[in-house]
Amino acid sequence: MENHITIVSGLPRSGTSLMMQMLDNGGLPVVTDGIRTADTDNPKGYYELEKVKSVKRDAAWLPEARGKAFKMISQLLYDLPPSERYRVIFMERDFDEMLTSQEKMLERLGKPAAPRDEIKRAYTLHLNRLHEWLARQANIELLRVSYNKLLAEPLEQAEQVRQFLGGAVDVENMVNTVDPSLYRNRRAL
Repeated sequence: MENHITIVSGLPRSGTSLMMQMLDNGGLPVVTDGIRTADTDNPKGYYELEKVKSVKRDAAWLPEARGKAFKMISQLLYDLPPSERYRVIFMERDFDEMLTSQEKMLERLGKPAAPRDEIKRAYTLHLNRLHEWLARQANIELLRVSYNKLLAEPLEQAEQVRQFLGGAVDVENMVNTVDPSLYRNRRAL
């Protein structure tokens, strides 16, 4: 595990911050810079690392992330240098919930949201291409985690993450991180 870099990835508002919190509380060292602080949309923090955005130009910091975890939006996974070994925990969420969450966040920020149908089409195309690409990368192991299942069955999902990471996290502490009261954009049944 020490030779691997763990990356939590997914589309915006898919539960990546929650997974980072779970890994942190479960005992896996996380790499963040604290620049983006907690707010109404992520009251427990974003767990972001600004230099991730420029990994294509500067990846000199990556070896220091071995045995640790950081967060990266899915579009940037293509920029990872093949010289490292990665374990990617890919967060997935019901599209309508995710888009509702995004739209509410953009509204609070005073920014317009793109038409939902356009976003769904673009995200679907992106995810199909990305997962085809990921399947061909010998240096990347992938675990897909449903945010919706994580909220419904935190113990089962945390155990899958523990197994994926070779037992390197405390499942009980991960489960205790999940706060159902923050699941505010549920899809109406």
